[in-house]
Amino acid sequence: MSTFILIFLNKTKTAVTNLDFPFKIKIKGKGKSRMQVKVFANLRDICGGVQVEVIPEGNRVIDILDKMIEMFPEMEEEILTPQKELKPFVHVYINGKNIVHLEELETRVAENDQFALFPPVAGG
Repeated sequence: MSTFILIFLNKTKTAVTNLDFPFKIKIKGKGKSRMQVKVFANLRDICGGVQVEVIPEGNRVIDILDKMIEMFPEMEEEILTPQKELKPFVHVYINGKNIVHLEELETRVAENDQFALFPPVAGG
């Protein structure tokens, strides 16, 4: 049997643990989800494509939008009011459901959810 020395570095500097092989390690931590956001119309020009990968600080729609605005500052003027509400005719869909029928900007999302963001579009 082999002995394996594993060194963990954390806030309290260093901790050393001896483990007998074979062993399993499960690292607990605050994993951040990656969200794929589909964007439409002029948001595609701002974001440089039809889909944006976002790693938000939380799991609500507003957290994802905040991170997108951090990544693409010009997007804020397109989608949010100064009071941090969606502008009229901006729509967010989670798994095909408009968030106005859910919990609006407080709607919780999971990494595998479909997130679509539509800015106001005019035409005829």
